[in-house]
Amino acid sequence: MAGRKGETGRYDVVVIGAGPAGYVAAIRCAQLGMKTACIDDWRDEAGKPRLGGTCLNAGCIPSKALLESSELYQAVRNEFADHGIRVRGVSLDLATLQARKTSIVETLTDGIATLFQANGVEWLPGRGRLLEAGRVALTPHKGKARTLEAGHVILATGSRPISLDSAPVDGELILDSSGALALDTVPKRVAIIGAGVIGLELGSVWKRLGAEQMILFEAQTEFLPMVDASVRRVALREFERQGLDIRLGTRVTATRRVRGKVEVTWQHNGD
Repeated sequence: MAGRKGETGRYDVVVIGAGPAGYVAAIRCAQLGMKTACIDDWRDEAGKPRLGGTCLNAGCIPSKALLESSELYQAVRNEFADHGIRVRGVSLDLATLQARKTSIVETLTDGIATLFQANGVEWLPGRGRLLEAGRVALTPHKGKARTLEAGHVILATGSRPISLDSAPVDGELILDSSGALALDTVPKRVAIIGAGVIGLELGSVWKRLGAEQMILFEAQTEFLPMVDASVRRVALREFERQGLDIRLGTRVTATRRVRGKVEVTWQHNGD
């Protein structure tokens, strides 16, 4: 395929980003007869390039896998007896649970690679940067940097967790959402900054799996304001019934490590 020889590759379309928007766009362009390349910088923990972006690798898919597993664990512990099903000696094997999540992710990302191959999309693992209209700088994971020329460039770069001055991520005690999906032990007490969709999913997973205390600090004064009011009320009641302590109108102003734990300072409505 073009782009593998010489310093310059010419394409009808270059897509930067292989998340749900980027990989679908790349496949469709190729199906319409356009010579298409897709650049993506994602690598897994082993350093292997992976398609699918945040959603498949560290977002929607792994979180839903953990939600399903945690729901089943909670049901066995707390709900089966109501149906006359007695289960003794229930225990959690978190390593196996996480391995299942990883297997699901790998199956889906490998599936995108198969679709790329079947539809003639050239996958370019590396980092892409738009230089100007029709020109993209590619810094590949392997090999020399080069410039790609394209009739059209699609930017589908996605997003990443923001950095908070009040809670700088250290990868050990203060985690971003990706780190919170990959824990190898169930934390006893958890504080989550944000009670949106991601925060609620993470809170549900780890509370079901055995966290003793789960506090969610949410700066907005309304719970899930983008959702219909009647749905919000029911959802809030159900999450609180699960044991999530959702504190609306609160902002975390500082964090500090104290004897292997994190001390959180927060304000309620500016007080």
